[in-house]
Amino acid sequence: MKMRLHSIEDPPGIELAKEKFQIIVPATYTHSERWGVFIWISPGDAPAIPVEWEPVLAARKLLFVGAFKSGNPRNVFDRFRMAIAANTGMRDRFNVDGRRVYVSGFSGGGRVASMLGVAYADMFSGAMPFMGVNFYADVTTGDGKTNLSANFIPDDEVLAIAKKACRYALVTGEKDFNRAGTKAVFEDGYRKAGFANVQYFEAPGVGHGLPAAAWLERGLDFLDAGKGIEPVKPK
Repeated sequence: MKMRLHSIEDPPGIELAKEKFQIIVPATYTHSERWGVFIWISPGDAPAIPVEWEPVLAARKLLFVGAFKSGNPRNVFDRFRMAIAANTGMRDRFNVDGRRVYVSGFSGGGRVASMLGVAYADMFSGAMPFMGVNFYADVTTGDGKTNLSANFIPDDEVLAIAKKACRYALVTGEKDFNRAGTKAVFEDGYRKAGFANVQYFEAPGVGHGLPAAAWLERGLDFLDAGKGIEPVKPK
Protein backbone atom coordinates (compact mmCIF):
# COMPACT_ATOMS: atom_id res chain seq x y z
CA MET A 1 0.00 0.00 0.00
CA LYS A 2 2.87 2.38 0.69
CA MET A 3 4.19 1.75 -2.82
CA ARG A 4 0.74 2.25 -4.38
CA LEU A 5 0.13 5.56 -2.61
CA HIS A 6 3.71 6.72 -1.92
CA SER A 7 2.60 7.04 1.69
CA ILE A 8 5.08 7.98 4.39
CA GLU A 9 2.65 6.64 7.02
CA ASP A 10 2.65 2.97 7.95
CA PRO A 11 -0.81 1.36 7.57
CA PRO A 12 -2.14 -0.03 10.87
CA GLY A 13 -2.79 -3.72 11.34
CA ILE A 14 -6.10 -5.19 10.24
CA GLU A 15 -7.73 -8.63 10.64
CA LEU A 16 -9.79 -9.00 7.47
CA ALA A 17 -11.27 -12.30 8.68
CA LYS A 18 -13.16 -10.31 11.33
CA GLU A 19 -14.64 -7.80 8.88
CA LYS A 20 -18.17 -8.21 7.52
CA PHE A 21 -19.45 -7.58 4.00
CA GLN A 22 -22.88 -7.35 2.40
CA ILE A 23 -23.24 -9.23 -0.90
CA ILE A 24 -26.26 -8.99 -3.20
CA VAL A 25 -26.55 -11.86 -5.69
CA PRO A 26 -29.58 -11.52 -8.01
CA ALA A 27 -31.68 -14.62 -8.61
CA THR A 28 -30.69 -14.45 -12.29
CA TYR A 29 -27.02 -15.12 -11.54
CA THR A 30 -25.63 -18.40 -12.88
CA HIS A 31 -22.03 -19.53 -12.57
CA SER A 32 -21.95 -20.33 -16.28
CA GLU A 33 -22.05 -16.60 -17.11
CA ARG A 34 -19.46 -13.97 -16.28
CA TRP A 35 -20.83 -11.12 -14.19
CA GLY A 36 -19.35 -7.81 -13.22
CA VAL A 37 -18.89 -6.56 -9.65
CA PHE A 38 -20.03 -3.24 -8.16
CA ILE A 39 -17.95 -2.54 -5.03
CA TRP A 40 -19.46 0.08 -2.75
CA ILE A 41 -17.72 2.28 -0.16
CA SER A 42 -20.13 4.02 2.18
CA PRO A 43 -19.46 7.16 4.24
CA GLY A 44 -21.23 5.43 7.15
CA ASP A 45 -21.18 2.09 8.96
CA ALA A 46 -23.64 0.28 6.66
CA PRO A 47 -22.90 -0.42 2.98
CA ALA A 48 -26.52 0.25 1.99
CA ILE A 49 -27.53 1.57 -1.43
CA PRO A 50 -31.02 2.76 -2.45
CA VAL A 51 -33.42 -0.14 -3.00
CA GLU A 52 -34.24 1.14 -6.49
CA TRP A 53 -30.58 0.73 -7.47
CA GLU A 54 -30.63 -3.03 -6.93
CA PRO A 55 -32.67 -3.96 -10.04
CA VAL A 56 -30.43 -1.67 -12.11
CA LEU A 57 -27.36 -3.67 -11.05
CA ALA A 58 -29.18 -6.97 -11.60
CA ALA A 59 -30.28 -5.96 -15.11
CA ARG A 60 -26.67 -5.22 -16.01
CA LYS A 61 -25.37 -8.46 -14.50
CA LEU A 62 -23.50 -6.74 -11.68
CA LEU A 63 -22.98 -8.35 -8.29
CA PHE A 64 -22.93 -5.96 -5.31
CA VAL A 65 -20.51 -6.04 -2.38
CA GLY A 66 -19.78 -3.50 0.34
CA ALA A 67 -18.01 -3.62 3.70
CA PHE A 68 -19.61 -2.79 7.03
CA LYS A 69 -17.89 -0.22 9.26
CA SER A 70 -15.88 1.16 6.36
CA GLY A 71 -17.18 4.71 6.71
CA ASN A 72 -15.47 8.07 7.05
CA PRO A 73 -14.37 7.53 10.70
CA ARG A 74 -12.37 4.45 9.65
CA ASN A 75 -8.68 4.69 8.82
CA VAL A 76 -8.32 5.25 5.06
CA PHE A 77 -5.85 2.36 4.73
CA ASP A 78 -8.48 0.02 6.19
CA ARG A 79 -11.07 1.32 3.73
CA PHE A 80 -8.68 0.61 0.88
CA ARG A 81 -7.89 -2.88 2.08
CA MET A 82 -11.54 -3.79 2.69
CA ALA A 83 -12.48 -2.79 -0.87
CA ILE A 84 -9.52 -4.75 -2.24
CA ALA A 85 -10.53 -7.76 -0.14
CA ALA A 86 -14.07 -7.45 -1.50
CA ASN A 87 -12.63 -7.48 -5.03
CA THR A 88 -10.48 -10.58 -4.56
CA GLY A 89 -13.13 -12.36 -2.50
CA MET A 90 -15.81 -11.92 -5.17
CA ARG A 91 -13.41 -13.15 -7.86
CA ASP A 92 -12.77 -16.27 -5.77
CA ARG A 93 -16.46 -17.04 -5.24
CA PHE A 94 -18.14 -16.03 -8.49
CA ASN A 95 -17.54 -16.12 -12.23
CA VAL A 96 -16.36 -12.53 -12.56
CA ASP A 97 -15.81 -10.52 -15.73
CA GLY A 98 -12.57 -8.69 -14.94
CA ARG A 99 -13.42 -5.98 -17.49
CA ARG A 100 -16.38 -4.95 -15.31
CA VAL A 101 -15.09 -4.65 -11.76
CA TYR A 102 -16.17 -1.18 -10.67
CA VAL A 103 -15.51 0.64 -7.41
CA SER A 104 -17.98 3.27 -6.27
CA GLY A 105 -19.05 5.18 -3.20
CA PHE A 106 -20.79 8.26 -1.87
CA SER A 107 -19.27 11.45 -0.43
CA GLY A 108 -16.18 10.40 1.58
CA GLY A 109 -16.68 6.90 0.21
CA GLY A 110 -16.64 8.34 -3.29
CA ARG A 111 -13.32 10.01 -2.55
CA VAL A 112 -11.82 6.69 -1.46
CA ALA A 113 -13.29 4.98 -4.54
CA SER A 114 -11.71 7.60 -6.81
CA MET A 115 -8.30 6.98 -5.26
CA LEU A 116 -8.64 3.21 -5.57
CA GLY A 117 -9.75 3.53 -9.19
CA VAL A 118 -6.41 5.11 -10.06
CA ALA A 119 -3.94 3.61 -7.55
CA TYR A 120 -5.29 0.09 -8.20
CA ALA A 121 -6.18 0.43 -11.88
CA ASP A 122 -4.88 -3.09 -12.48
CA MET A 123 -7.59 -4.44 -10.14
CA PHE A 124 -10.54 -2.10 -10.80
CA SER A 125 -11.51 -1.46 -14.42
CA GLY A 126 -13.57 1.61 -13.59
CA ALA A 127 -14.74 3.94 -10.83
CA MET A 128 -17.95 5.88 -10.23
CA PRO A 129 -17.58 8.27 -7.29
CA PHE A 130 -20.78 10.06 -6.22
CA MET A 131 -20.60 13.57 -4.72
CA GLY A 132 -16.91 13.40 -3.81
CA VAL A 133 -13.68 12.80 -5.72
CA ASN A 134 -9.95 13.05 -4.97
CA PHE A 135 -7.04 13.40 -7.36
CA TYR A 136 -3.29 12.80 -7.24
CA ALA A 137 -2.33 16.36 -8.22
CA ASP A 138 -3.42 19.80 -7.05
CA VAL A 139 -6.54 20.95 -8.85
CA THR A 140 -7.66 24.56 -9.32
CA THR A 141 -11.07 26.01 -10.04
CA GLY A 142 -11.83 28.47 -12.80
CA ASP A 143 -11.10 31.46 -10.57
CA GLY A 144 -7.57 30.21 -9.97
CA LYS A 145 -8.04 29.25 -6.34
CA THR A 146 -6.82 25.85 -5.20
CA ASN A 147 -9.86 23.65 -4.72
CA LEU A 148 -8.30 20.33 -3.84
CA SER A 149 -4.78 19.39 -2.85
CA ALA A 150 -3.12 16.17 -3.99
CA ASN A 151 -4.19 13.25 -1.80
CA PHE A 152 -1.85 10.48 -2.98
CA ILE A 153 0.88 9.69 -5.51
CA PRO A 154 0.14 6.62 -7.67
CA ASP A 155 2.75 4.26 -9.04
CA ASP A 156 3.78 5.31 -12.55
CA GLU A 157 3.13 1.92 -14.18
CA VAL A 158 -0.33 1.60 -12.63
CA LEU A 159 -1.12 5.21 -13.53
CA ALA A 160 -0.35 4.43 -17.17
CA ILE A 161 -2.96 1.64 -17.03
CA ALA A 162 -5.49 4.00 -15.47
CA LYS A 163 -5.01 6.64 -18.16
CA LYS A 164 -5.25 4.23 -21.06
CA ALA A 165 -7.54 1.36 -20.08
CA CYS A 166 -9.86 2.34 -17.21
CA ARG A 167 -13.07 4.35 -17.24
CA TYR A 168 -14.23 6.99 -14.75
CA ALA A 169 -17.76 8.37 -14.29
CA LEU A 170 -17.78 11.37 -11.93
CA VAL A 171 -21.29 11.99 -10.62
CA THR A 172 -22.41 15.10 -8.73
CA GLY A 173 -25.53 17.18 -8.21
CA GLU A 174 -26.40 20.69 -9.30
CA LYS A 175 -26.77 21.73 -5.63
CA ASP A 176 -24.08 19.48 -4.15
CA PHE A 177 -21.51 21.41 -2.11
CA ASN A 178 -18.84 19.22 -3.74
CA ARG A 179 -20.00 20.10 -7.26
CA ALA A 180 -17.28 22.70 -7.96
CA GLY A 181 -14.58 20.34 -6.79
CA THR A 182 -15.90 17.44 -8.88
CA LYS A 183 -16.09 19.59 -12.00
CA ALA A 184 -12.60 20.97 -11.40
CA VAL A 185 -11.15 17.47 -10.95
CA PHE A 186 -12.82 16.43 -14.21
CA GLU A 187 -11.52 19.39 -16.21
CA ASP A 188 -8.25 20.36 -14.49
CA GLY A 189 -7.43 16.87 -13.27
CA TYR A 190 -8.40 13.86 -15.37
CA ARG A 191 -8.72 15.66 -18.72
CA LYS A 192 -5.58 17.73 -18.36
CA ALA A 193 -3.61 14.64 -17.27
CA GLY A 194 -4.65 12.78 -20.43
CA PHE A 195 -7.08 10.15 -19.14
CA ALA A 196 -8.70 8.56 -22.20
CA ASN A 197 -12.08 7.69 -20.71
CA VAL A 198 -13.61 10.02 -18.15
CA GLN A 199 -17.04 11.67 -18.05
CA TYR A 200 -18.78 14.23 -15.82
CA PHE A 201 -22.43 13.78 -14.83
CA GLU A 202 -24.46 16.48 -13.05
CA ALA A 203 -27.97 15.67 -11.79
CA PRO A 204 -30.25 18.77 -11.94
CA GLY A 205 -31.69 19.89 -8.63
CA VAL A 206 -29.81 17.26 -6.60
CA GLY A 207 -27.89 18.23 -3.47
CA HIS A 208 -25.47 16.19 -1.39
CA GLY A 209 -27.35 12.93 -1.61
CA LEU A 210 -27.56 9.91 -3.87
CA PRO A 211 -29.43 10.65 -7.11
CA ALA A 212 -32.21 8.65 -8.74
CA ALA A 213 -31.41 5.29 -10.30
CA ALA A 214 -31.37 6.89 -13.76
CA TRP A 215 -28.02 8.49 -12.90
CA LEU A 216 -26.60 5.16 -11.84
CA GLU A 217 -27.74 3.82 -15.21
CA ARG A 218 -26.02 6.64 -17.09
CA GLY A 219 -22.78 6.10 -15.23
CA LEU A 220 -22.87 2.36 -15.81
CA ASP A 221 -23.60 2.87 -19.51
CA PHE A 222 -20.40 4.90 -19.70
CA LEU A 223 -18.32 2.40 -17.72
CA ASP A 224 -19.62 -0.48 -19.87
CA ALA A 225 -19.02 1.30 -23.19
CA GLY A 226 -17.00 -0.73 -25.67
CA LYS A 227 -17.35 -3.97 -23.71
CA GLY A 228 -20.17 -5.51 -25.70
CA ILE A 229 -22.71 -4.92 -22.92
CA GLU A 230 -26.15 -3.91 -24.13
CA PRO A 231 -27.78 -1.37 -21.79
CA VAL A 232 -30.82 -3.05 -20.21
CA LYS A 233 -33.68 -1.40 -18.38
CA PRO A 234 -34.56 -3.15 -15.12
CA LYS A 235 -37.88 -4.98 -15.02
